[in-house]
Amino acid sequence: MRRLTGIKAPIKEEMKEFEAFFKSSVKTKVPLLDHITNYILRRKGKQLRPVLVFLSAKLTGEPNKSTFTAAALIELLHTATLIHDDVVDDSYERRGFFSLYAIWKTKIAVLVGDYLLSRGLLLAIGNREYRTLGIVSEAVKEMSEGELYQIQKARKLDITEDEYFDIIKKKTATLMIACTASGAASVNATDEQVEKLKQFAAHAGIAFQIKDDLFDYQKKGITGKPAANDIKEKKLTLPLIHSLSVTSGKTKREILNLIKRNRNNSRRIDRIIEFVINNNGIRYAELKMEEHKEKAIECLSYFPDNEAKKALIDLAKYITERKR
Repeated sequence: MRRLTGIKAPIKEEMKEFEAFFKSSVKTKVPLLDHITNYILRRKGKQLRPVLVFLSAKLTGEPNKSTFTAAALIELLHTATLIHDDVVDDSYERRGFFSLYAIWKTKIAVLVGDYLLSRGLLLAIGNREYRTLGIVSEAVKEMSEGELYQIQKARKLDITEDEYFDIIKKKTATLMIACTASGAASVNATDEQVEKLKQFAAHAGIAFQIKDDLFDYQKKGITGKPAANDIKEKKLTLPLIHSLSVTSGKTKREILNLIKRNRNNSRRIDRIIEFVINNNGIRYAELKMEEHKEKAIECLSYFPDNEAKKALIDLAKYITERKR
């Protein structure tokens, strides 16, 4: 499997410098807030979004201060949304550690999320990065619409495959699109270059979310059973949507009733997972994921070969090969 270390190689120095830049972006004189932001910094994730910003800039030019501002703004926004998501989802774990919500509860978690978002906005305004601010603001709107649309559909359990793709493009791909667009824009890439990178990110983002949805069906932990969190939350993702679309009306009604009444009942959940496996829902989702990965890579054929292009191709492959 491809490793992120190799993917980051062309921007190794920029990412090292970015760590200090990002840390300064969240610095505060409020002791509690400083303590919490240090907790966040010590538990940083894969940093895929800053990597996308810097690789997009490197593909079309040389990263500069505008690139660092764009990467920090997006990482601040992304971190804020994750904190708020944990509150909304009542989630006590994030990246294998206790979430802010688990430790400091709702009020503080929400306020910290708000603080990080405001720091990102002020960073962009302070550096007069109005184009980047516009790109990211549009992403926030799309992400919010996607989340609310998914909640609406979860209540009715009537989501179609087209609606699913619309939701995940808004929820996940939109922010990755903002990464590539702002990275390219920071080095004055042409409109055509920006558009090609946005198309790349759209397909890569969709592949990323399908992979996340597939994790729900993988065996985990000491129980050796799938997590099935989406099923427990009554979220219909691609493996289940496809399986429901190819079965009889009677079986479809049975499965939908099990989803409505599962109440974390292990036998009902096992029946739903068995239904998905028997109807090739997982295989179908894997094929769609691979299709979008290939489309993402094809978008990069527009650009001349260089280290950044190779890294973006490897990143698209990593998205579909990763273990978590």
